[in-house]
Amino acid sequence: MLKVYIIGIGPGNPNLLTREAEDAIAKSNVLIGDNRMLLLYKTTGKTIHATIKTSEIVEIINALDPAENIVGILVSGDVGFFSLTKTITAKLTNCQVKRCPGISSLVYFAQALNMSWDDAKIISMHGRNNNLIAAVFQNHKVFSLTGGENNVNTLCKKLCTNALGDVQIYVGENLSYPEEKITIGTAEELSKLSFPSLSVMMIINEKPKMLSGKTYGLADDMFVRTKVPMTKQEVRAISISKLAPKATDIIYDIGAGTGSCSVELALQASSGTVYAFERKLEAVELIEKNKTRFNLENLNIVLGEADVEIKTTPVPDCVFIGGSGGNLSSMLNTLYAKNSKLRIVMNAITLETLAEITSYYKDKKDFSLEIVNVFIARSKKLGTYNLMMAQNPIYIITAVKKEV
Repeated sequence: MLKVYIIGIGPGNPNLLTREAEDAIAKSNVLIGDNRMLLLYKTTGKTIHATIKTSEIVEIINALDPAENIVGILVSGDVGFFSLTKTITAKLTNCQVKRCPGISSLVYFAQALNMSWDDAKIISMHGRNNNLIAAVFQNHKVFSLTGGENNVNTLCKKLCTNALGDVQIYVGENLSYPEEKITIGTAEELSKLSFPSLSVMMIINEKPKMLSGKTYGLADDMFVRTKVPMTKQEVRAISISKLAPKATDIIYDIGAGTGSCSVELALQASSGTVYAFERKLEAVELIEKNKTRFNLENLNIVLGEADVEIKTTPVPDCVFIGGSGGNLSSMLNTLYAKNSKLRIVMNAITLETLAEITSYYKDKKDFSLEIVNVFIARSKKLGTYNLMMAQNPIYIITAVKKEV
């Protein structure tokens, strides 16, 4: 059986090789890896194969005589840290594979910054589609690999676009080499600079918004906001508690605005799906940002008139209506045609909207209608005093079909 070492060479400087890695390289008469990794060994008499493609590595190994060869596959960093080790090991079923760990870029960079890393959220943006925005928004410390289209400049611009331009970032390039460089700045500052593709980032957010439990009513400042109307925290908390979504529900948020209710509903329906209906492009773009910020794959955003779009959307289990665009009665007819047992919660600011809702349900004896009028006042600092500022009163209406 052919013996194969998978060797983590650390960040690249040969002085950082472990003794085990050195021994494995010395025993191997065949070395496979990236050109940069093989430079030191090209004049040692070993057979060299410069490739990091899994299919090519497997082909090379399958052609070797097990009695005459020992193979060393060189991988950057550590064998268990975003490495091709997992992929290649699964394909070497007829080989005796030994892994030799190395110093990862995370470990090296953290020591260069004199910083601990056990409390960091760790992700890779190198060839992966992870959500850096959500990670930074929700964590104090984030370490990220970069590469390809997801370079430091691009990632910093995305952070700025999502209202995270003031987070502190440390960028490491050419780690462990003589030309090693560490740059420090905010996301906004670094978005104007250029860095090598294969750099690393340590991102510090002094004001992370960590999510905990199933609490109704996330703080308003957790959302990206503009002048687009938003259902405020207290009203949102009451409305969603009245809607009582289940984890597996399909939920509509009609007239989604900033997407604050859509986000909370998607967090509640972790195994379900939320459809946010919004007819204004500016609002849709804002919902996209908040969807990214909270990393919600189960939130679908629908641009257009809700009265039209809901006709072709999957049947809902419950519906929140924050705005109807003047088509409320028609919309309710469409919704009940899809699911006659819907639980619906509606917010109304004007008496006209309240009158339309009560009129619609007036002759529907099989429905129970609950109306709650919410008055909220928030404190505002005036010198050394707190002045209570009244918010617009809101009617929260819950419509439920009666049990037979």
